[in-house]
Amino acid sequence: MKILETECLVIGGGPGGYTAAFYAADHNIKTTLIERYPRLGGVCLNVGCIPSKALLHLAALKEETKELETIGIGSKDFKINLAKTRTHKGNIVQKLTGGLNQLAKARKVNVINGVATFIDANNVLVKENNEETRIVFNQAIIAAGSRPIIPKSLALNTDRVMTSTGALDLKDIPEKLLVIGGGIIGMEMGYVYASFGSAVTMVEALPHIGTGIDRDVFTPLERKLKRLFKSIQPNTTVSKITQKGNKIIATFTPNEPKSAADNSSHSSQNTTAEFDRVLVSVGRRANSDLLDLEKAMVHTDDHGFIKVDNQLRTNVSNIYAIGDIVGNPMLAHKASREAHIAVEALMGKKTTFDNIVIPNVIYTDPEVAWAGMTEAEVKEQNIPYKTGVFPWAASGRALAIGKTAGTTKIIFHSETERLLGVAMCGTGAGELIAEAVLAIEMGAVVSDITETIHAHPTLSETFLEAAEAGHGLSTHYFSRKR
Repeated sequence: MKILETECLVIGGGPGGYTAAFYAADHNIKTTLIERYPRLGGVCLNVGCIPSKALLHLAALKEETKELETIGIGSKDFKINLAKTRTHKGNIVQKLTGGLNQLAKARKVNVINGVATFIDANNVLVKENNEETRIVFNQAIIAAGSRPIIPKSLALNTDRVMTSTGALDLKDIPEKLLVIGGGIIGMEMGYVYASFGSAVTMVEALPHIGTGIDRDVFTPLERKLKRLFKSIQPNTTVSKITQKGNKIIATFTPNEPKSAADNSSHSSQNTTAEFDRVLVSVGRRANSDLLDLEKAMVHTDDHGFIKVDNQLRTNVSNIYAIGDIVGNPMLAHKASREAHIAVEALMGKKTTFDNIVIPNVIYTDPEVAWAGMTEAEVKEQNIPYKTGVFPWAASGRALAIGKTAGTTKIIFHSETERLLGVAMCGTGAGELIAEAVLAIEMGAVVSDITETIHAHPTLSETFLEAAEAGHGLSTHYFSRKR
């Protein structure tokens, strides 16, 4: 058995892990990074964020070709070449992972491929093939991520039942696809397959898809998905799936509606339907159970998330944890920010994770992006508030590019006028939300937005006009003055 020593050990090479390793190395800390898979980048880069966005871009392009004839450009219904599409996706991933390897070498980060488990609070065992290495560390940052949840009732030994990883392989375009779960992953992958030609049925146990987003902002995307998908069935559970030849038979069980509003299409009868493939996207679980954390005396909560303080330190003083493994939201950009905090903390700095908001994005077309409090959350906390809403149908830029299905909404304190939350639905909303995040982090009030000059004509003006609408003074949209 080989024995290696390092000052800082990072377990997991995803966005949180490689960011932590690189940041530590930039501060002249001898750093070792352990990644169980052959390539750095974790789920996000290899089988998540990046490849899914490549496919979502192609899906959006395909959808746009349907609209070209209405604006005077002849178009043809082009076919998807799966081999070229997979190559395109793979090339993107290869470039980014190759770049990470070069950055690791440039920083002299020692990258070891293998599976790491704790021996105690200062030692881990790394296994790769038949070789074992013991690594002795002073400080450790756990960034081991998460994996998809597959309930036992949906666990069939067939590749026709997919997680997001399998769906991104794009083995074929199934004639009929069942998507179980109406969250972000379900909506994004359902959008891809429906745009490529699958008849998509989405089943969601809750009363609505897109739970957690204000309904008025989510509506433009919901309308698009209802047109694009064969059906969306809320208040429904897939209670069982079985395989019959090359087909998957799903049993749908209606849930009891929580209110009269959810009862419009409610049925109490179980139904069955046949599909070519099934995508299970009902959530993810932390990988904490794979690390032998008990040997290092590191504590987790009832959901398997590692408990950390506001410096990302666990109950063991020299061990930190970041990213999916410490809890929601499971987002790469949250993990990257936590990486910086953890490294600075182990260096003895007084830094803490005190960010006010973390942006969320659904990368369909239209996109949905939001940051801060939703209107439902503000109401629940009895905070006095006002809103400003601007429809993209009144945006010159949105009209010019044929992307009027959208809205921008701000929520602000009615007394201090400080921004509480911002939500957007429309093309490029994921890019536009950054201005809103900065504004909330800096404690901006409505006038800070209205007095900031935005280029014309741009989609970013919708943020300005939503702020103006909060006072009933939007130039391009009439709303009664409050």
